[in-house]
Amino acid sequence: MLLADVVAVSGAVAATRSRTAKATAIAGLLRRAAADEVEPVTAWLAGELPQGRLGVGRRTLAKERGEPAAAPSHSVTAVDELLTELAATSGTGSAARRDAVLTALLSAATGEEQEFLVRLLTGELRQGALEGVVLDAVATASGVPAAEVRRAFMLSGRLPGTAALALTGGVQALGAVTLQVGRPVRPMLASPGSSLDAALADLGSDVTVEFKLDGARIQVHRDGDDVRVWTRTLREVTDGVPELVDRVRALPCDTAVLDGETLALDDDGRPRAFQDTMSRFGSDAADEGALLSPFFFDLLHLDGRDLLDEPLRVRLDALAGLLSGDEHAALRMPGVRTPSPDQAAAVLDDALTSGHEGVVVKALDAAYAAGRRGKAWQKVKPVHTLDLVVLGTEWGYGRRSGKLSNIHLGARAPDGGEPVMVGKTFKGMTDELLDWQTRTFPGLARERTDWGLLLRPELVVEIAVDSAQRSPRYPGGVALRFARVLRYRPDKTPADADTIEAVRALLPGS
Repeated sequence: MLLADVVAVSGAVAATRSRTAKATAIAGLLRRAAADEVEPVTAWLAGELPQGRLGVGRRTLAKERGEPAAAPSHSVTAVDELLTELAATSGTGSAARRDAVLTALLSAATGEEQEFLVRLLTGELRQGALEGVVLDAVATASGVPAAEVRRAFMLSGRLPGTAALALTGGVQALGAVTLQVGRPVRPMLASPGSSLDAALADLGSDVTVEFKLDGARIQVHRDGDDVRVWTRTLREVTDGVPELVDRVRALPCDTAVLDGETLALDDDGRPRAFQDTMSRFGSDAADEGALLSPFFFDLLHLDGRDLLDEPLRVRLDALAGLLSGDEHAALRMPGVRTPSPDQAAAVLDDALTSGHEGVVVKALDAAYAAGRRGKAWQKVKPVHTLDLVVLGTEWGYGRRSGKLSNIHLGARAPDGGEPVMVGKTFKGMTDELLDWQTRTFPGLARERTDWGLLLRPELVVEIAVDSAQRSPRYPGGVALRFARVLRYRPDKTPADADTIEAVRALLPGS
């Protein structure tokens, strides 16, 4: 298969807003791919590199780009081999070798192929093929039920590998993918709930209502004395959080997979600033920053028994048994099972009084499923908050002169295309945050203007809003009202941002 075939499908996917049409186009390409081509093709169409980030910027690529080839000649295999060589090139003299690899990659590419490769290498390839669309395409191409594909993806955490298994081995190969202690599982996520009463009306009385902390999601695996910790994006942070490792190592079990949140607390047991928690995940020194406290709300495996397919009530019973005893009780996420409406309201009040965000209402009969599939888990916060993508920034004036201040905000497009702009804000920014933006944003610029910068859509920021209003000014037909910055979310990617539908749901009468 030629790279040109992938580029053509990428263009077709970007040109339609139909999820079905996108999946159909990708499925057709995957059916034609050879066994060793499936993984790179799947990764590229999802906008990713199997080799991970390669540390190549637009400036370097512009230097090596040169004149495009007259006709396509690059095969998928050849391109993948060059990217693998690029990833492996380091040490003395590596700069010249990397330049040579990039020259070989780009000089044999046509103009369309060059643009595709540049966007792929810089993380800017947004043709509307989100994970869900690609998973649907894999199911269609392989003739395997979509549920089987999604489950294998949840357990392996690797989209290209899941596609290869489905297309080469079918249901049997996918079924052989099981939970492995030491390999992170893609997390189940909560959908936004409009209110506590609405969530209880939706899910009924057979629920648990738990605190929603202002912390970071963690998944902890224990195998004997070996304990490892991952974030919600499956980035391992074990070396930086020894206190979490010690707490889990002390539990009365041999193997376990725990799901929860962690945060830094002050001397009164109230949450410290979110930045204090996240600083621990960005530090190479394990003893820097505030100590983290873990709070677990789910148990996916215990001493040889997988619990993923068990209803939540069974998983919570197992978790309660593991965390029984005074020395471990503090590790349990506070909450109440099958509460009355008054008891549920009391949990929400306690959470807010303690300085936390709100509550999560969870159906006790629900199995564990990666992502936001359905509304089995619903998070309820008293203030409307949205996770949005930063699209641009403007130079400040007056007291903020010389600093990058007002930020442009985008919601995730449901078809996976470019984020949809829904407003701007400069409210809620401290002097420290303004300084951070001014240092950080130029490195993310994709275009510089007289008024500021257009940014690559990589940063996610949490915004508090009063509501939304209809507006012809923005392409999504909706604008935020009284938006203010709460904090940046380095634990989230643009794929985790809220959709334009979530913004429209804030319109009066929605």
